[in-house]
Amino acid sequence: MSVTRLHIVAAAIVRDGKVLLARRHADAHQGGLWEFPGGKVERGEDARAALARELDEELGITLESARPLIAVPHDYSDKSILLDVWLVDGFSGEPHGREGQPLTWVLADDLQQHDFPKANLPVITAVQLPAYYLITPDPAKEGRQFFSRLEASLQAGVRLVQLRAKTLTADDYRALALEVKAMCDQFGAALLLNGTAEMVLEVGADGLHLSGSALSSLNSRPLDHDYKLSASCHDAVELKRACDLGVDFAVLSPVMPTNTHPGAATLGWQQFEQLLKAVPMPVYGLGGMALADLTTAQRAGAQGISAIGALWGLKSF
Repeated sequence: MSVTRLHIVAAAIVRDGKVLLARRHADAHQGGLWEFPGGKVERGEDARAALARELDEELGITLESARPLIAVPHDYSDKSILLDVWLVDGFSGEPHGREGQPLTWVLADDLQQHDFPKANLPVITAVQLPAYYLITPDPAKEGRQFFSRLEASLQAGVRLVQLRAKTLTADDYRALALEVKAMCDQFGAALLLNGTAEMVLEVGADGLHLSGSALSSLNSRPLDHDYKLSASCHDAVELKRACDLGVDFAVLSPVMPTNTHPGAATLGWQQFEQLLKAVPMPVYGLGGMALADLTTAQRAGAQGISAIGALWGLKSF
């Protein structure tokens, strides 16, 4: 039996590294909590038109530039909603509470310091995550070029890195991770280890990436929410398991054909988009990704793209 969800459109309005929040009136649903401004999509209205109307009615601003960020299905005790959030990076006018609601600009990294309705929590993650998620190639094959190419990617703007090195021993991986962490710190990039929670704590990394086998073997989240947790998923079952485990974000693959797995079955963008509709967390597209696929991925509901080759050693985006 399908659930009829109230379609709510909301805006993550970004300016100078800060995000605009509004406080709900005390007598409203989830009253007193902070939220991303927005409201109900009216019958016959598309989401972007609804967003433009709500921003005018609530904040007195004119929408100029926006893109879909994340759509979060969520069930409260008294209603079910689809929170359809757009990233707004262009508007005219100065936001003010036209309905008497308090407003505040908050640094993206400080959003957790405010109290939100539960449906907004994945939105906070999406606002804080970058559009690109680099997976490192086998360091044994890269040799001396590994660090120079990593540095090039970081200089180009990569800010989320997964250290994947399946051919190394635990000791060699730990030593490499310490060096990679130091380089990521220089550029303000987050480093996730494709290993164990214990290794994350030893190295002081920013989080952990779970392989498909690791995801299937766990019964609870292996690290607290001070650390980022991502997972590799390939179908609806694995995406649901990741959500149930409390994973912060996932990579879904393979979207397109890859050189490493020629002839393997792929999802394609249509199936990728369909799978994401039921997923209340950010998801990156992985498999055959090129920089030019970013817009396509985001239109399909993705946070962005994850890749090895397309993001490795690049000069610029």
